Amino acid sequence: MKIEPLDDYVALKPLEADDVTPGGIVIPDQAKEQPQRGKVLSIGPGRLLDSGERASPQVREGDEVIFARYGGVDIQIDGDEVKLVRESELLAKMSL
Repeated sequence: MKIEPLDDYVALKPLEADDVTPGGIVIPDQAKEQPQRGKVLSIGPGRLLDSGERASPQVREGDEVIFARYGGVDIQIDGDEVKLVRESELLAKMSL
């Protein structure tokens, strides 16, 4: 099933944090924090401006982004976890 967000919503696949720290310490599942990174799956057409035009989205499908820890809505699609967040809740775009 494909998800098509509306307005300025963005569908993300949350990316899990590493299980081991750079120093080699294994982090148990209970100690892991909610994901804050995700991969953009799909994007809405953009926020509607007062002029009636739509603002162009600042992210594209496939981008890796950082989002607010408790922002958005968690949903399940075909058994996969997907997070719907407003574009304004995205904090940064990762680059290589």
